[in-house]
Amino acid sequence: MDIVINLNKPKDISSQQAVIKVKRLFTVKKAGHAGTLDPIATGVLIVCLNEATKITRFLSDLDKEYIVRLKLGERTDTYDLTGRIVDKTDCLLLKEADIHRVLNNFIGRIKQTPPMYSAIKIGGKPLYKLARRGMDIKRPDRTINIYGIDLIGFKQPYLDLKISCSKGTYIRTLCDDIGKSLGVGAHMVLLERTRVGKFRIEDSVSLEELKYKKTTLHSIDSAISHLNEIILDEGSYYKAKNGMPIITTKIPLHPPLLRGGRRGLQINQYVRLKGPENNLFGIGRVERDRIKIERLLN
Repeated sequence: MDIVINLNKPKDISSQQAVIKVKRLFTVKKAGHAGTLDPIATGVLIVCLNEATKITRFLSDLDKEYIVRLKLGERTDTYDLTGRIVDKTDCLLLKEADIHRVLNNFIGRIKQTPPMYSAIKIGGKPLYKLARRGMDIKRPDRTINIYGIDLIGFKQPYLDLKISCSKGTYIRTLCDDIGKSLGVGAHMVLLERTRVGKFRIEDSVSLEELKYKKTTLHSIDSAISHLNEIILDEGSYYKAKNGMPIITTKIPLHPPLLRGGRRGLQINQYVRLKGPENNLFGIGRVERDRIKIERLLN
């Protein structure tokens, strides 16, 4: 059973615990997820079973959308409600116009410092383990893209936002940064991931629903349909199946890639590789004049 599931992760369990539950329900050997959600968060968690575990990184790279609730006037050391309050500020004079003005400053390509309470490793050690010892390690900034922030609710001291963003965005950190920019501090109290690429919360399935019906299941091909595809002839297919790179000047490209000619193939672009009978067998990465085999699928 090589499938992808759009799971609506419940609150108060880790992403890995959710994966284990799905793995047991389907009695499969291998299972993984494409993008961690904190235990306090709910929403879209893409779970991949068996052979589909090979495509998790091509799904975790997708853009995401969240609904988040901030509590204004309080900062915590974890940037969410699980942490210790480190600062309190009166926020009653804050106006909606002030919020809109600050939110606009966070849209676009911005720099973000990952939180100490995260799984990022520095010197081989996860930051959250160092944070629990009271350590605060300098973390390199990362560039992220915030496509949009919509104010969907404001009732003191709570602020509700809808955020669309690139991979690698820490919503907890964004909440803390917004609170600092407002001058009152803030921390995250609720988080729901409503979309990962084409996977939407409206189409997700709960763990309870999975027990009784096998719906909202996706094939590997369907799950990575955001990648353009190349259908190979017999000769190129045989070579690629054996891990040999594909010379792009010697293969006919599938129509979606013909827009703008062969130059439509961009360096480092990932593509679905199919045999003459339209069977997906791998994922390739475009180099200068060839496509390197990144993943072979059984």
